[in-house]
Amino acid sequence: MRISVLLAALTLGGVTWAQSPSAPPAAPAPGKPQPFKASAPLAMELHNARWFDGQGFQKGTLYVVDGKFTKARPKRIHRRLELRDQYLIPPLAEANNHNLQSAWGVQNFGQRYLQDGVFYAAMQCGDPDSIASARPLLNQPDSVDVSFTTACVTSSDGHPLAPLLAQPVGDGQPPRQVSDFADRQLLLVDSPEQAQQKWPLVGPRKTDWLKIILAYSDRPELRGTPEAMGRLGLSPETAAALVRLAHKDRLPVSAHVETAADFKAALDAGADQIGHVPGYFAGFGDAPGRFRLDEATARQAAAQKTQVLTATVANTLFPMSEEQRQAQRQVLAENLRQLKAAGAMLLLGSDNFPGTSLAEVHHLAGLEVFTPAELLKLASITTPRALFPKRRLACFDDGCEASFLVLVANPLDDLHVLDKPLMRIKEGRLLTLLDSVAEASDASTEATAAAAAAKPSKGKKTAAAKPGSKGSTKGATRSSAKPASKAGAATARRTSAAPSKSLRASAAVQQGTAKRR
Repeated sequence: MRISVLLAALTLGGVTWAQSPSAPPAAPAPGKPQPFKASAPLAMELHNARWFDGQGFQKGTLYVVDGKFTKARPKRIHRRLELRDQYLIPPLAEANNHNLQSAWGVQNFGQRYLQDGVFYAAMQCGDPDSIASARPLLNQPDSVDVSFTTACVTSSDGHPLAPLLAQPVGDGQPPRQVSDFADRQLLLVDSPEQAQQKWPLVGPRKTDWLKIILAYSDRPELRGTPEAMGRLGLSPETAAALVRLAHKDRLPVSAHVETAADFKAALDAGADQIGHVPGYFAGFGDAPGRFRLDEATARQAAAQKTQVLTATVANTLFPMSEEQRQAQRQVLAENLRQLKAAGAMLLLGSDNFPGTSLAEVHHLAGLEVFTPAELLKLASITTPRALFPKRRLACFDDGCEASFLVLVANPLDDLHVLDKPLMRIKEGRLLTLLDSVAEASDASTEATAAAAAAKPSKGKKTAAAKPGSKGSTKGATRSSAKPASKAGAATARRTSAAPSKSLRASAAVQQGTAKRR
């Protein structure tokens, strides 16, 4: 099997090599980016900024304190950035992938997310033990923020058993059996009654979502055929029973679908999210019509406020003739137009194991369904807020998390500007490839605090700021208006000036890395 096919199968099934304890070690991802380092939280002035509001770019000056945007100018500034010819956007999000579901995955793909400006992600179907190894490496200042799905339910002949059973075994070892994965990596359920019986297995998995698999539910004749083994999924009745159980426990449900009938079955079952727009691949050679959504189904998705993940770039992962690929692309575009016209809630997800949602942005642009502003809003505002609804993300207002990308040009003129962020800021921390820049940021914070403690301003008493107060940063205190020493004065001048040489060097290195990719 070609590696692209295997990656695609593993992506769609939500299982990587590293998630099977008995699987052979996988080779590192090619071209693995250098690790980013996070500075201390910085008090910043973003002068002459232009920031994306979902439609266009606003202009003005922004301030950052304690990792959040603030209207008031801090009394002390660690970094003053002149942004006259640059553009700020919220970081991107990835609503459907599987490549950060193990420590191996984080080590090989985690930095790629930051390189691509993707700060938020949802891993859609992983083994609890493997995800346990990934959790300490994520949701950190220098890593991606991730939610996890660790309860994935399919039928005993359902997807993704086919790629799991096809995994290689060691010399002298017997072929893999369904029992190797049943109720371990996957929960296997074949009836509503069995759903009720096995429901107690879900709670201990500590999942953020329940994932259910619907695949070719409109083709019952495939059941029991060798070619369909491990590639099907739940019956509509079983899916509906699982959704009822999940909602009773206030657990949201995401449904993997293949055909238009699967999509409708997921809606009728009450799924909160659908993981694919149908049409990315015709797994059993079906004609395009089997994947085409009708207007009524699109309106139903909108009325139920069901999240629909795009995942169109998966179309590029499967081998097919160019004629077949173009036919499937046309169905994808038609389905997206139907959903958009109906007002359905679309989220950006790629299901692209080798990469991130940045590839999905470009693939969607090629389908010519969305304007650049619509795509940018989908990627940087709608999707992050949907992934983490309890946080104030993807905004530049007072109190919003100060996470953003600095771009060298207007992305609405050319979305490829997204490929080369000039700077990455996560909750007020500079993400950089250079140790010297991260260390200099820490040093400036500490030196400013030392200056404050050494000598107060003339005529004023200056005390250390309480953590979280105005003008302070986490782990630092406010400096006096006049540093107590020449060294302190030099530090104050350095931290309040335009970007330093080391900061510009960091941006150059990051751009160079992006160009080499």
